[in-house]
Amino acid sequence: MKATNIRARVRAEMTEEIKRIARRHLATDGANLSLRAVARDLGVVSSAIYRYFASRDELLTALILDAYNALGQAVEDRERAVDRDDLTGRWMAVCDAVRSWALESPHEYALIYGSPVPGYQAPQDTVAAATRAVAVLGTIIQDAAVLRRVRHDPSEAPPAEVAQDVRRAGSAIAPDVPDAVTARALSAWVTLFGLVSFELFGQLNNVVRHRDEFFAYQMLAQARFVGI
Repeated sequence: MKATNIRARVRAEMTEEIKRIARRHLATDGANLSLRAVARDLGVVSSAIYRYFASRDELLTALILDAYNALGQAVEDRERAVDRDDLTGRWMAVCDAVRSWALESPHEYALIYGSPVPGYQAPQDTVAAATRAVAVLGTIIQDAAVLRRVRHDPSEAPPAEVAQDVRRAGSAIAPDVPDAVTARALSAWVTLFGLVSFELFGQLNNVVRHRDEFFAYQMLAQARFVGI
């Protein structure tokens, strides 16, 4: 049993070291990872890497899962610290957490929200990690709906086809939220990541100087748009 535990610990440590080096390569090579290059930096023959990751795609999946979970954890922690009755404050905390994490981890952000990796198909088991952050938004609008603190005008109901999509997206995380509110929340979520991506990838250069203030203003406007 002791030998088994030691082997498991060594394997876990080696797996983390491989991922650490692979993340470093993300900074220089993007998602175009080479297991041979990772092995060279690790000081082992390339065949040794295959004992831990069967392919480049498997290593990419591990990095993607780590990135989604790191973002999800950051969002959950920041939102949890805000009073439950402060719905706008909770939304702003989510937005701030997404931006802060992206600015601190730009290459991991680019891996999950940048250009798709050619030839790579994410497996189904990435879905749960990928939805951790948006699930927090779902909780906020669900609480707002239950407390009757969300703006809702029946005349704003989306077309049937759109309603089907937003209902499917929101059924698990915000089941009591009107379709129009869910649709606005999804739009706000896209706006959040669009603004973060513009900042991170230099699209705001020579346009917006006061980034913190601009971001806060835009995200508060999105909270009002959603109706919370």
